[in-house]
Formats: sequence, structure tokens, C-alpha cells
Amino acid sequence: MELKKGLGLPHVFCIASGAMISSGLFVLPGLAHARAGPAVILSYLLAGLLAFPGLLCVAELTTAMPKAGGDYFFVTRGMGPAVGTVAGILNWFSLSLKSGFALVGLAAFLQLLVPVDYRLLGLALSALFVVVNLVGVREAARLQVALVMALLALLAVFVFAGLGHVQSTRIMPFAPHGWPAVFSTAGFVFVSYGGLLKISSVAEEVRRPGRVIPMGLFLSLGVVLTVYSLAVLVTSGVMSDEKLHNTLMPISDAAGAFMGNAGQIALTIGAILAFMTTANAGIMSASRYLLAMSRDELLPRRLARVSPRFQTPQVALAITGAVVALSLLVQLESLIKAASTVLILTHIGACLSVIVLREGRVQNYRPRFRSPLYPWVQLAGILGLVFVLLEMGLEAYLVAAALIVASFCLYWFYGRTRWRRESALLHLIQRITARELVTGSLERELKEIVRERDQIVLDRFDTLIENSAVLDLPGPVEAEEFFRQAAEQLGPRVGIESKDLRGMLSAREKDSSTVLGANLAIPHVVIDQSGRFDILLARCREGIVFPNGRKVQAAFVMVGSRDQRNFHLRALAAIAQVTQEQGFAKNWLSANGPQALRDAVLLAERQRFGEH
Repeated sequence: MELKKGLGLPHVFCIASGAMISSGLFVLPGLAHARAGPAVILSYLLAGLLAFPGLLCVAELTTAMPKAGGDYFFVTRGMGPAVGTVAGILNWFSLSLKSGFALVGLAAFLQLLVPVDYRLLGLALSALFVVVNLVGVREAARLQVALVMALLALLAVFVFAGLGHVQSTRIMPFAPHGWPAVFSTAGFVFVSYGGLLKISSVAEEVRRPGRVIPMGLFLSLGVVLTVYSLAVLVTSGVMSDEKLHNTLMPISDAAGAFMGNAGQIALTIGAILAFMTTANAGIMSASRYLLAMSRDELLPRRLARVSPRFQTPQVALAITGAVVALSLLVQLESLIKAASTVLILTHIGACLSVIVLREGRVQNYRPRFRSPLYPWVQLAGILGLVFVLLEMGLEAYLVAAALIVASFCLYWFYGRTRWRRESALLHLIQRITARELVTGSLERELKEIVRERDQIVLDRFDTLIENSAVLDLPGPVEAEEFFRQAAEQLGPRVGIESKDLRGMLSAREKDSSTVLGANLAIPHVVIDQSGRFDILLARCREGIVFPNGRKVQAAFVMVGSRDQRNFHLRALAAIAQVTQEQGFAKNWLSANGPQALRDAVLLAERQRFGEH
């Protein structure tokens, strides 16, 4: 059963923003300030900049493959099932930990009102958010929008009221622990930007994903980066080091320092809203990784069960909620390091996936958004993230290594024998070695994804092209030889002798040229039959030479009966739209085989006729 498409731009922005503005702002500044001093402001900025290449890659990959599981899905299609399984488990675990981290913070604040052990509070809250997500993604997203809007309003008041109270003496010396501490702290707080990836995991439920997802991601990172920088500046500038280093409620305490009890209460409410948004978005997003992996049979199929009533992944949500609840038992700092390390690896995986998909020249990889400055942005992102990763410390490496080994074992002993798809990595290896390694299954899968993404309703022209005869001619070919080969293919399909059809094509060409422009010809004839219409696609990289001496690399031969005249005109209009699309000539010439030539036509943008 398909997931319901109920998310628009406000939902995308608020899921990403709410997932970021939480523990990273309301708990981490005190811990991070103890590591880097006032230069922690730069650590947050640096972490945001390091997240930007990943954002560009995620935006590109998600608009090409808006499917549940997000980065798991495109890493698997880019780099294969072993790497994909590792990426899927790492992301699911990381987002679950981040939700657990948010629930720890939320429970800590609620303890001020309800004198109950924070673990019990966290458990109850975990169950609450699982129930909200089970009811429906749109309902969960509506809650997210309301929470994030209220949160941003409170933070705006905090920043604008607090900037006037910043004391320069509190932010000097700026980097008392040295610049290496600033870089390592950037890795420590990188978890604060994990919400960017959460959108990719719910992309299948976004309306018009090609437009909405990039807009939502850019808007979210811009707003969150600004809020983090200014809020941390205010916090560092109004609190003493001693107080800041010994509080898990830095923003609330900072508000109390210059706004009194009313301010402290207001920002405590803001913190509670922030933790709720992160926990809600985390459970929503993490569950989609299990759903996607089970669809691919890298996990048991029962995890892909979708509620008939609410159209939500009920089993995946329940398991994710259980892991979030168990994460409440993990030490806070270990939780942060593990989540940050995994997120850094995920961003590296996204950058590598873009490189592999582009260099593999997968024809049906058609993102609506393309990362600029390729491949320099991706390479810079990988190098920067690796540098920060090296500063994370032994504990983070051990956690990441354990997760990677466990994930690979899961693939080797369970998923390996069930995987039936192919990846762009095979396309890249085939391109380098010139060996036949691919079957076209990735191209077929991507074609269906593009159709679903663009809500393409197939018409009669699509059906004809999907079943059309194809000629891929070597060397330059004279028109008469081309007509002979085309007639041999089309004659039996339309019920006419090949030699007669060849003569009709030659006579039509002598009457008036069918060459319509640079590199395009549409030879077409009318036959004395009824209810007949067919198309042949032909490519000749070195050119089909027509009588007027013009060479064409693309030819569409149409044969139809007189009663098909109206459709004949529609087919001509469709071909005109297809061949005029930007990038068609490149796709046509680089297509690898008959099906790829058909796909170059099928996936081009054009108006559909609504006739089947």
C-alpha cells in the first residue's frame, strides 16, 4: 500500500527546522561552550557550513528519487545494497537516538512541573508521539507546524531582547582552548543539523517534491543557522562561564538573566516545544528507513506493513518507538557523539552517491534540482566532514564501527540473498571496464519513480513508444538503406509488405523532405488500412544522410491509416515537444541500447493527451 501524499512547503520547512531547533540549541550550548569557549559560535557556523554540501546532495538525490527511506534509498541505488544497508541502519539508529536525546531534554524540563523520574516521562512521551504518527503523517505534520511557529516566535523575542545585553567581556578571550577545540566542537554539535536529512526520509509523502523539497531545505538551513548563531551569541554574552558550563538549560537560564522569571518561563516553554518537535519529526522520519529497507527485502517484509486506515507504517513506527524509549538509558554525551558521528557519515554517503550516479551516467537519473559546482562542492564536503570526523575521538569511532559491522552482518546473512536490484556503481564500473554488468533494472525503477514524482498519466503515445521498434544504426547510413531497414521492422507490425512500405517511404521523401530541423527527421506515410498506427525510433550517431544532403541523428518513422489522422497530428505534436526539450539531444546520443532510447522519449516533458 502506498503512503499518503499530504505534505507541503510549510510542513517540509517545519519538519526540518523543528528537528534541528531542539537539544542542539536548548541543551548543547553549555556543553559545547565548555569545550570551545565563546568561539562555540563559530563551531555552530562551521557545522552548518559543513552540512551545506550534504544539503545540496540530499536536495538533488531526493528530487530524483522521492521515496520513503530518503538517503538510504538513494545510497542503495547509488552504491549498492551493502553500503545501503549500512546507511539505512546508521540513519535509523541515529535519528532514533536524536529523538531519544530530545526526549531526555523534554523530560528534564517537565520534571520541573511533574516530580517523576525523567526516564518514565520519556517513555510516556515516546508512546504519545508514536500514537500521533500512527494516526497520520498530515496530522503529525500539522502538529509540527504549530509547534515550530510558536518556537520561532519565542526565539525571535529572546534574540532581539538579548542582543542589547551582550557583554563583550564575557566573550573574551574568544577561543581560550585553541582552534582545534573549535573544530572538534563543530563535530560535537553537528547533530544539531540532523533535521536536514529527515526530509529525505518522508519525501514520498511530499506533494510536488521536485519544487517543495529544495525550497524547504534551503529555507530551513538559512533560518536555523541564523537562529543558532544569534541565540548562542546572546547566551555566551549574558552568562558567566561557570553558570553556562553547569547548566543543561542554557537558553532558559540566559533568558532569566536579562528578562527575569517571565523570560525564563517563556523560554522553558520554548524548550519544551523544541523537544516535542524533534521527537515527533525523529520518530516520523526514522520509521521510514525500516519501511524502505523492508520493501527492498533487506529487512523482513512485515516491517513494510502500512495501516489500511491511516496509511502509515505501523510496524516500523512501533519498533522505532521502542528503540527511542531504550535510548533513554544511554549516557547523554555518548548519545550526542554517536548521533553526530553517524550523521557525518550519512552526509559523506550523500556526497559520494551524487558522484557515483552522475559519473555512472545513469540516463533516468533526472533530479529536479542539480547541485551547483559539481564535483567541487561534493569533494569539499567530504574532505571537511572527514576532517571533523577525525576530531571526534575514540568513543565515537567505536560506536560507529560497531554499528557498521552489525549492519554489514545483517546484509551478509539476511539481505544479500534477497537483493534483486542493481546500483549506479555497476554502471560506473561498466563504463570504466567496458564489460556488460547491468540489466537495466535501475533504469526501469528510476523511470517509474519519475512518473510517480511528476504524476504522469500514460497516454496512447507513451504506450506506442514503450512498445516501439528501435533501430540503432552504426556508421553513416543513406536514406534508402534506412528506409529498407525501417520497412522490414514496421511492415509486419502494420500488416503491409516490407517492400511496399519501403517504396512508400521513398516516394514520400521525394515528394517533400521529412527533415524538420537539425538532427531530426519524421518520415511518415498513410496506408490503406483501418485502425493501424505504429512508430519506429532510429538513432545514427554518425548521421542518416537524406537526399538533400542533410544528416540527422534522430528519426521517428510513423505509419498510420487514414482513420488515425487525428492521432497522427497529436503524435507529431508530442515528438515536437519531446525533441525540443533541453537535454534531449544529449540523452538521445548517450542512451545505451533500445530501451534507453525509448526512455529518452518517455521521460521528456510534454503535454499528455489523456487518450489511452
